[in-house]
Amino acid sequence: MPSYNAPIRDMQFVLHEVFNVSSELKKFKAYEDVDKDVINQILEEASKFATEVLQPTNQAGDLMGCTRNQDGSVTTPTGFKEAYAAYVEAGWPTLSCDSAYGGQALPQIINTVLYEMLNSANQAWTMYPGLSHGAYECLHAHGTVEQKNRYLKNLVSGKWTGTMCLTEPHCGTDLGLIKAKAEKISNDEYKITGTKIFISSGEHDLAENIIHLVLARLPDAPMGTKGISLFVVPKYQIENEVLSTQRNHLECGSLEHKMGIHGNATCVMNFDGAIGTLLGEPHRGLQAMFVMMNAARLGVGMQSLGLTEVAYQNSAQYAKDRLQMRSLKGPQAPKLAADPIIVHPDVRRMLLTQRAYAEGGRAFTYWIALMIDECAQEQDANRKQELEGLIALLTPVIKAFITDNAFEATNEGLQVFGGHGYIAEWGMEQFVRDARINMIYEGTNTIQSLDLLGRKVLGDMGAKLRKFGDIVKEFIEQEGVKKEMMEFIDPLNDLVEQVEKLTKEIGLKAMLNHEEAGAAAVPYLRIIGHLVYSYLFAKMARVALNQKGSNDRYYEAKLDVARFYFAKLLPETASLLVLARSGSKSLMSMDEALF
Repeated sequence: MPSYNAPIRDMQFVLHEVFNVSSELKKFKAYEDVDKDVINQILEEASKFATEVLQPTNQAGDLMGCTRNQDGSVTTPTGFKEAYAAYVEAGWPTLSCDSAYGGQALPQIINTVLYEMLNSANQAWTMYPGLSHGAYECLHAHGTVEQKNRYLKNLVSGKWTGTMCLTEPHCGTDLGLIKAKAEKISNDEYKITGTKIFISSGEHDLAENIIHLVLARLPDAPMGTKGISLFVVPKYQIENEVLSTQRNHLECGSLEHKMGIHGNATCVMNFDGAIGTLLGEPHRGLQAMFVMMNAARLGVGMQSLGLTEVAYQNSAQYAKDRLQMRSLKGPQAPKLAADPIIVHPDVRRMLLTQRAYAEGGRAFTYWIALMIDECAQEQDANRKQELEGLIALLTPVIKAFITDNAFEATNEGLQVFGGHGYIAEWGMEQFVRDARINMIYEGTNTIQSLDLLGRKVLGDMGAKLRKFGDIVKEFIEQEGVKKEMMEFIDPLNDLVEQVEKLTKEIGLKAMLNHEEAGAAAVPYLRIIGHLVYSYLFAKMARVALNQKGSNDRYYEAKLDVARFYFAKLLPETASLLVLARSGSKSLMSMDEALF
C-alpha cells in the first residue's frame, strides 16, 4: 500500500522564503493577521487530516468504486462518508470563503496548499469538496442576494455540495451545441430538461443536498455560445429555508465505468423538468460559468501536482529499498546481495524528473494563488488589470503543463517499481490511471494550448505575454551579473529571447493561415511552461544560494534539483521550438479519405 507525507518543509520554503507570503498579504487589511505562524499551524493540521484520515481511503476507494442503487442514489466507497464528515467538522470547507456566509476568509493560497495535500492523499475524494468550492465561487460572483442567502451558507460549511453540469452526449468542448432547455414557469423559476454526461460528483451520499449549476437554452436563445444561460438546480428544493423532502425532477441515470478516479461518482444526469433559477443574465451563462471553469482548471493543476508528489515519494522510497544488480562503478552496498536501485543513473533520472516537476509545479501554483489573493484585494485599477492578465495568461499553462508533466511523472514512478509497479497492491498504477483524466477534462490540453496561443497571446498582440516577460527580464537584470547565478540565468535569458522570436513568427504565419496557430499551439504551451519553470527554479536557486554555509542540506538538495531541471528537462525546448516552427502542411495535406 502506498504512503504519503505532506512535504511541509518544501511548502514552507515556497511560501515563506521564495514568495514571502505573509509579508505580501499584510499589505491588505483583510489579511493583516495572517502571519507565518498561522500559516504553519494550518499546514500542520491539514497534513494530519490528509495523511491520517484521507490517504487510507484512497486505494480501497479505487478498488471499491461507487455504486448506483435502484432508486438512482449513489453510494460512495467505504470510508468516504466518514472522511467527509471529519472534513466538515474540522471546518476545512470554510477556509477561504466569505465570512458573511460562515467562511474564515483566509487567503486563497492557503486553500491551495490544503488542496495539494488532499489531492496527494485521494484525488477522487477531493473532487467532491473541490467542485463544491467552485460552485461557491460562481454563486458568490454572480448570484442574486436571494440565491446567495439560500445556498452559500450550506455550501461554505460543506453541509451541501455542488457540481457543474456542462457536457452533453453530442458535445464536449463545443458547448455551443448544447440542447438542454429551460422553460420559464414564474418570475424566477424555470423547468430544466436535458441530459448531461461526465458530471463529477453528480450524485452521492456525502451531503444532504447537491447544488447543480446547469447550462441550458431559453426558448428565444440564439444559436451557439451566445445563447447559453446558467441555472441553479438543487437536488432538493428549499422552501421557507427548510429543505424539502421531495426530490427535484433530476436523477443519476447511470455511472460511467472509467479508467481511473473510481472513488468519484462520474454521472449521467437526467433533468426532467427540474426546477431551477437563473444565475446571472440570460444568454450569458458561459461567462458566469467561466468563474467555476477557471477555478476548476487551476484545481486540475493541483490534482496533478498532488499525484506527482505522492508518486515521487513512493518511488523514491522503493528505489532506496529495492536491491538489483551492482553500481556501474562497483558495489555500493558490499554487505548486501546487490545495490539498491537508486545507485543507477537512469533510476535517478526518473526520480529527479518527478521531483523537479513536483517542486516546479508547487512554486507555479502557489505563485498564481498569491496573485489571485492580491488581485481580489487590490484597489489600484492598473495593477488589478495587470494581475488579471497574468492569471488569465498562465491559467491554461497550469492546467496543461502540470497535467502533462504529472502523467509523465507517475509513469516514471511506475517504471521505478518495474514489474511491481504494474501490480495494483503497490498503488503506482492507480496514480497513472488517475493522472490520465487530468489531461482531458476541464478543456483538453490541446484546447488549453489553443486558448493560450490564440486568445491569451495573439489575441492581444502579445500584451499579457510581454508583462510576464518583463517580470522575468527584471529578475535576469538583477541576477545576471552574479557569477554564482550564471548557470541558471544564461539558459533562462536564452529562452526568453527564443520565445519572443517564436511568438512573432507564429503571429505572422497565423495572419495568413489560422491553421498555423493550431499546429504550433501544443509545443508552444510547453515552451511557455518551461519558461515559467525556468524562472521559478532560478528564483528558488537564488534563495538556496543565499543559505550557503547554513549546514542545512535542504538547500543543497534544492540546488541539485534546480541543476537537474536545467540540465535534463529544459533542453526539451530545443525540439519544441523546431516542432512549433514546422507548420501545418505535414498535418493538413493528407486527404481525409486516406486516414
